[in-house]
Amino acid sequence: MTSRVRWIDFDCADPFKAASFWAEATGLRHHPENKPGEEECVLLSGADILEGGMLFQRVPEGKVAKNRVHLDLQPTDRTRDEEVERLLGLGASLKADHRNPDGTGWALLLDPEGNEFCVERSAQERTATSG
Repeated sequence: MTSRVRWIDFDCADPFKAASFWAEATGLRHHPENKPGEEECVLLSGADILEGGMLFQRVPEGKVAKNRVHLDLQPTDRTRDEEVERLLGLGASLKADHRNPDGTGWALLLDPEGNEFCVERSAQERTATSG
């Protein structure tokens, strides 16, 4: 037997704001009961809450160290660089740029709560530089 990941949980100061950023970043949808000021907000990955997704929960303490786990995003309908620009426009910030002149590499970004995540090359970009 194995287990599946049902929820990816984020501790944060503003669950609605964090969930809204990640909804735009990933295309997951807000649970109908999400609203500003709530202690928890949920993004759904499927038809209902039973399928899981992302959970954002209010905590009193701020982020003080590097994440021990982070997400790697791969754009599906644009290039890595276009996706980095889109995410910066949504409120992310660039922490470290590991993109190389030959098109390889990744960008390390921070979400509005300071959580690290990476943006990799799209599948098309990987295919174009693999040979």
